[in-house]
Amino acid sequence: MPKQSSLFSDDNYADFLNGLKSRIRTAQVKAALAVNQELIHLYWQIGNEILTRQQDQGWGGKVIERLAKDLKREFPDISGFSQTNLKYMRAFAEAYSEEEIGQRSVGQLPWRHNIALITKIKEQQARLWYAHKAVENGWSRDILVMQIESDLFARLGGAVTNFERVLPAPQSDLAQQLVKDPYNFDFLTLAEEAQERDLERGLVDHIRDFLLELGMGFSFLGSQYPLVVSGKEYRLDILFYHVKLHCYVVVDLKMREFEPQHSGQMSFYVAAVDNLMRNELDAPTIGIILCRSKDKTIVEYALQGTQQPIGVSTFQTQGELPPDIQSSLPTVEQFELELNIAIEEIEDEEKQSPED
Repeated sequence: MPKQSSLFSDDNYADFLNGLKSRIRTAQVKAALAVNQELIHLYWQIGNEILTRQQDQGWGGKVIERLAKDLKREFPDISGFSQTNLKYMRAFAEAYSEEEIGQRSVGQLPWRHNIALITKIKEQQARLWYAHKAVENGWSRDILVMQIESDLFARLGGAVTNFERVLPAPQSDLAQQLVKDPYNFDFLTLAEEAQERDLERGLVDHIRDFLLELGMGFSFLGSQYPLVVSGKEYRLDILFYHVKLHCYVVVDLKMREFEPQHSGQMSFYVAAVDNLMRNELDAPTIGIILCRSKDKTIVEYALQGTQQPIGVSTFQTQGELPPDIQSSLPTVEQFELELNIAIEEIEDEEKQSPED
C-alpha cells in the first residue's frame, strides 16, 4: 500500500472539509433567497394583474374567487393560491411599486413577513423601515409582529440624551438610535409598590426578553455589578457591553419619576467604568436611566451640566397599549384576512400530510 503523503493530515483535511461546508451553506442560503425573491416577485405580478384589471377594466371582486378555483385546479400541489392569499397579493401590489420589490428589503423577506407588514402598518415609511430591520436582524415573523405591535419605529431614538453634544459623530447618532422611549416591559408583573430591586430582579429573571427589547448588540455582564472607588464599593444596577458600539452601557433603574440628582449619580457611575474598566479600544461608556416617568425639560436641564453621555427613558409594564399604538393595529377586515389565510394554510398542510 502506498504511503500516505505527509501533507495529508487530519488537520489539513478538517480545514478542507470545513471550507467546503461553509461554501455549501452559503450556496444554500443564496439559493433559498433567490427562490424566495422569485416567489415574492411572482406574487407581486399576480397582485398587480388583478389590481390593473379591476381598476382599468372594471372587473369585480368575483374574479378572485374564480381565479382561486382555476389556479388550484391547474396547480393542485402548490399552496398559496387561495382567495385570501390572492387578496394579499393585490394589497401587496397596491402597497409597493415593482422597483421597491426589487431594490428594497421587502423583496428579501418571506411572504408571511410581508403579509404582517401590509396588514399591520399603514404608513409606507414605517413598512420599509421594519422590512429593513427584519432583514438586518434576522427577525422571525413572530418577532417582527411583536416589534410592530410595540411600536418600535416610533420608540427608537426617542429618549432625551446629551449624546449629540458629548459624543463624536457618527457614534452620537448610533448611540441615539440605541435608546428607546418608552421601553416595553410587558413581560414583567410588578406590584404597585415595587422597588428598584424588584424591577432589577424581574429584568434579570427575564433576561432574554429584556435583551430582545433592548435590541441587537447588547451583551449582559451582570446585575449589582461591583465597582470599588477609593476603597468603597458601589454597585451598578445592570451592566452591558454593546458589541456594535464597542462600549460599556450602565443601566440605572428608578421606580419613580426622574429627579435631577439621578443624572449626577449616573455621571459618577459612567466615569468610574471609564476609568476602571474601559481600555483604549473601547468607545466612551454610555449611561441609561430608566424611570417610571420624566419631565422633558427637567431632564434636559439636568443633562446640560454633564460631559458624560447619558440618556433618560421611561418604561411600561402594563399590557394596555396607548392610543397611538392602537391606531397602527390592523382593522377588523385585515384581521379576518390574516385569520382566513392561517386556516387555509392549516387545511393545505392536512391535505398534503400522509394518512396514518
